[in-house]
Formats: sequence, C-alpha cells, structure tokens
Amino acid sequence: MTVLIRGTIAALGGLLVYASHEPVGWFLAGIVGTALLYISLAPWSSGGRGGRGDRVAAGPTIAQGMLYGFIHGLIQYLLLLPWIGEFVGNLPYIALAVTLALYSIALGAGGVALARWRRWGAFLFPLFYVAVEYLRSSWPFGGFAWVRLAWGQINGPLANLVSLGGPALVTAATVFVAVGLAVVLINRERLMGLGVAALVLLMGLTTSLYIDRDGTSSEAVSVAAVQGNVPRMGLDFNAQRRAVLANHVRETRNIDEQVDLVIWPENSSDVNPFTDPEAAALINSAVDAAQAPILVGTITRDEVGARNTMVVFDPETGAGEYHHKKYLQPFGEYMPFREFFRLFSPWVDAAGDFKPGDGAGTVSMNAASLGRAVVVGIQTCYEVIFDQAGRDAIANGAEFLSTPTNNATFGFTDMTYQQLAMSRMRAIEFDRAVVVAATSGVSAIVLPDGTVEQSTRIFEAATLTADIPLKQTVTLAARVGFYVELVLVIMGTLAGIAALWFNAHSRNRVGTSEPSKKVASRKQPAKKTAPSSRGGNSSGAGKQRAASARATTRRK
Repeated sequence: MTVLIRGTIAALGGLLVYASHEPVGWFLAGIVGTALLYISLAPWSSGGRGGRGDRVAAGPTIAQGMLYGFIHGLIQYLLLLPWIGEFVGNLPYIALAVTLALYSIALGAGGVALARWRRWGAFLFPLFYVAVEYLRSSWPFGGFAWVRLAWGQINGPLANLVSLGGPALVTAATVFVAVGLAVVLINRERLMGLGVAALVLLMGLTTSLYIDRDGTSSEAVSVAAVQGNVPRMGLDFNAQRRAVLANHVRETRNIDEQVDLVIWPENSSDVNPFTDPEAAALINSAVDAAQAPILVGTITRDEVGARNTMVVFDPETGAGEYHHKKYLQPFGEYMPFREFFRLFSPWVDAAGDFKPGDGAGTVSMNAASLGRAVVVGIQTCYEVIFDQAGRDAIANGAEFLSTPTNNATFGFTDMTYQQLAMSRMRAIEFDRAVVVAATSGVSAIVLPDGTVEQSTRIFEAATLTADIPLKQTVTLAARVGFYVELVLVIMGTLAGIAALWFNAHSRNRVGTSEPSKKVASRKQPAKKTAPSSRGGNSSGAGKQRAASARATTRRK
C-alpha cells in the first residue's frame, strides 16, 4: 500500500511539473510538483511537532526510489512532448519520453540515499537534481535541454535568478524551495525547511533589482518580425517551399512604416537564393520594398555539406553576413546512426543531413536611423535551449537577440509556447530584447525583463513592429554562468555518489553484524533464568532446580 501511495505522489508531482511549463504556465505547480517528488523519496516523520519525539517511518528502498523517479519523469515528459509525434508519429515521441525518464531513475536512487541523511541530505538534493538535469541536457547527441525545470519558472520570481547564474541556478533554486516545503510537511527540521524556502524566494524577488547597467546604450532600433504563415494543404513539397517564401515577401511588402531591421523566420526561404534566381529575385524585391536589411532563413550548401543558415540581405550591399546553425536537432536536422535506427522506423530517412556551423553567433545589420551597423545575436530555433549559444552571442557584442524559428511542422501543439518561454528566459538572463520570428506562430517582441510586448496568434500571417533597446550589458550570468553550473554539478555529483556509497556501506555493516545479534537473542533467555542473589523468586527457582537434580541422581 505504501508503494502505491508513494508512486501516486510521484506521478502527481510529474503532472504538476508539466503544468508549470507553457502554455499552462503555473510556476507554483513546478515547485509543488518537485516537492511531491521529494516527499515520495524521503522518510516521513509523525507523532510530534517537529521535535525529537517525532516517529520516523522507514523510507523507501533505493529500488523503490528508482521506480518513483521513473514514474515522475515519465508522466511529465509524456505530457510535455506530444508535439514531437505530430510529424513522425507516436512511437518516436513515446520512445523519447521513456528515454528521458530513464535519467529520473538516477534521480530517484540518489534522492532516497540523500533523504536518509536526516538533517542535510534534503538540502543536497537540489544540487544532485541539477547534476542529473545537466547529464540529461548534455548527453547523448548534445542532450535534450528542452525539458529543464527552469523553463517552467518564467512567470515566477525565481526566473530573475537566471541573470546571476543561468538556468541551472533557477533549477537549483526551484528545488531548494520545493525541498524546503517538503521538509515542513514530512521532516522534524520544519523550521529549517521553512527558512530555506523563504530565503530562496526572497532572493528571487529581490534579484530583479540587480541589473548591471555598465555600458548599456540608450539607443533603440525599430524592428519588424515577419510571420508569413504556411499553406496547410494542397501543394507538393517543392511548391510548399516556394509558397512559404512568397508569403513572407508579401507580408514584408505590406509593412506600412519605415523600420531599421527586418527579421524573417528560420526556413522562410527553403529555396536556396544562391542557386535559385527566382528565389533571389523575390527576396531582393522584399528588401527593396522595406528599404531595410532583412535577416533571411534559408538552406545553403558548401564544401562541408548542407547548412541551416540565416543570411543578411541589405538594400545597398546585397547578401552579407550569415550564421550557420551550430546546434542541430538530432533525429530531425541530422540522423545519428542512421542505418541502425532505420531498422525501427521508416521515418528515419525523413531526417536531414545538415552540418553544424562554428561562427560567432552574430551578424551585423545596418540601421539607417543610427547610421551604423547593429550586432544581432542569433539563436536559431533549437539553439535557444543551449546556454552557450546565447553566451557566445553576448561575448561577440550582440545588442539584441533574435530567435528565428520554424514550428509549422508541429501544428497547433504546445511546442511554440514552450519555446517562447525559453526566449523570455534568455532575455532576462542576458538583459537583451529578443525578437522571435516564426513561420506560423507564435512570433513575439520580448523586452529585456522577459515581458512579451506583443505577439501573434498561431497560423496567421502577421508582422510585429516595435522599437527595442540596444544594450551592451554583460550580466553576471553571461560572465560566470558556465562556472556556476559547473560548481553545482560537481557538488551534486559528489553528494549523490557519497550518499549512495554510504547507503551501501551501512547495509553491508548491518548484514555482517546480523548473525551475532541472533546469537545474543538466543542466549538471552538463559541469562534471565540464571540464579541470582537479588530476589527471592530467583533464589527459589535455583533451589527448586537443585532439588530436582538430586532426586534424579538418587533414582539413578
């Protein structure tokens, strides 16, 4: 019965963590859901008011903790990732959810071992959580950071901590608050738990007051984010590509005010303008109409292979600087172990064969109103989940960030809303405005504090125009976010390994001492009946045994 109760608590925790992510966006649900995960892994105290009189029930075994971790992760990922199956079917989507949940097995095992360290183990669990999340976000094939706990905190005060240490610090803070609340409910250290939760929440609330504004420009630039939309049916693949390009050209021609810069989405011209004269002519006509440089998403090819590329087309100088996407989506933009995975699904050959770039993560675009070039940071679609993509852009002088994305393949699913939350988090992390341009929505203008200034609906043709600030701020997260995560991961890894080792070592000691305990328990009755000089009862019993012995001797 206890296993069923704890398993249900872990599953409910996974459900609530899912609900913290967009489009539901209940940040408190992420905290409560993580607290429920820890409650399912920890021993429970009862019978007191937090003092030494509390009775501590036996907690779950390591094997049970592994099960609870898996259940928690599986529920969360099955609810969070259905958009993956929109194009390739349910089998790959379910396979990914199960694979990601395997990491939660380690989370459950380490969580049980740490929870057995009564006083401090609970507050080492957040560090271990970050270590497991780092592994899941890094390996294999670059990992899958899409499901980080931090993204679900974008609407809450803990999101502000991202400017100090990146998303890893937000994840750690979320788990600290969650564990603090869990300790209040199940542990004798209730005052400590409440204090930790309150302190971390206060840090999140006050961090918004911290902004390193040294070197921040007072300049602004007018931008347009163009969402041309895509045809939904009735065309073959090549005709679809040309229709998407034509849609973005038409929408750009309809811009009714002069802007400095225009951002098109990823794959807005899947027809390569450097090899297709018709595509080049259409793009140039849009540039002439806007009288501003356009950042165009297209497909190019060089001696290395196919590239997912964002290229600047300028009304004066033509095609200019470009960004080859550096962080590619495995099983989508490229296929690892293609021959092996072809055995399991015919969709394998639908995956691309793109090659990653290695550039600065920025391009320069001439802003007429400023009389100079503006440095634009680029996180193309999937790249927004990678911390290093934004850090590279900031290190190379990005004054605002752009997230050109193509989410048309994923239909009316949650994918675009989840990705927008990540762009919002990057805005806070780096103190930059972010321009999100999507082929089919949601496109958005995000201010440096993470606020969505304006946005489009999904699957509509629309253009957003706004004046956004240009900044040269270098936040603490941009400087040391990598090292903050590294320290958290190292500490969490060591804590988890130590807890599991001590758990195994203590079990071995108990196992070797068990026989002697049994021997002692068998001898105990003899000691209780031994003659004693302390009381009449004991003495009488001794005399009675002696008399019986003499009688036996006489009979013999």
